[in-house]
Amino acid sequence: QVQLVESGGGLVQPGGSLRLSCAASSNIFSIDVMAWYRQAPGEQRRLAAVIISSGHINYAESVKGRFTISRDNANNTVYLQMNSLKPEDTAVYYCKAHSRGTDYWGQGTQVTVSS
Repeated sequence: QVQLVESGGGLVQPGGSLRLSCAASSNIFSIDVMAWYRQAPGEQRRLAAVIISSGHINYAESVKGRFTISRDNANNTVYLQMNSLKPEDTAVYYCKAHSRGTDYWGQGTQVTVSS
């Protein structure tokens, strides 16, 4: 069982930055995949960024060059650094862990990009 708690969301102006954190209840070194998804109102939840245990990273095209995913194994935390934010980045951001064939989700954190 893995519990995930996201934090760091909020209201930011276009062009601004936020850093989201996802704190895991267990050692993330042993978790196969950690990812950030986002869900805008009326839309499906979509992958934003993923990092696997080998260190390989992948991003959605819409966030490439602006978002950076990273993991801190010592603190069991995964981060999503979001720069040059746009209004279309407004969504609830969810952290997901995939471990031993099971997906675990956090409760989500709201990110609103607006002037």
